[in-house]
Amino acid sequence: QVQLAESGGGLVQAGGSLRLSCAVSGRTIFGDRMAWWRQAEGKSRAFVAAHWSGDMTLYTDSVKGRFTISRDNAKNTVYLQMNSLKPEDTAVYYCAAGSPYRSITFSWAYDYWGQGTQVSVSS
Repeated sequence: QVQLAESGGGLVQAGGSLRLSCAVSGRTIFGDRMAWWRQAEGKSRAFVAAHWSGDMTLYTDSVKGRFTISRDNAKNTVYLQMNSLKPEDTAVYYCAAGSPYRSITFSWAYDYWGQGTQVSVSS
């Protein structure tokens, strides 16, 4: 069975940094589009970043220049480096995997999801 295990979340002050990891088991991520989504309390799940086709990336406007998505295929792991964190970045962050032939910013395009990791940014 496929499992996506996020880690690296925590509490950080505004302006700080965190690096999230998503370790995938039961499936190689080599040919998949990998993405990070987040869900703030009281809000719907929102697209954050995606990585596919070797080095293709897409970021939502609010994180552009601050967040970087990357992967290590040898480790079957995806990362989200988050710098200059803001209180509005506070959310549960989810890792997702799907076919690169599907839409990028729609949640239904992703087949596998992790359980999420909490990121809290204080003022």
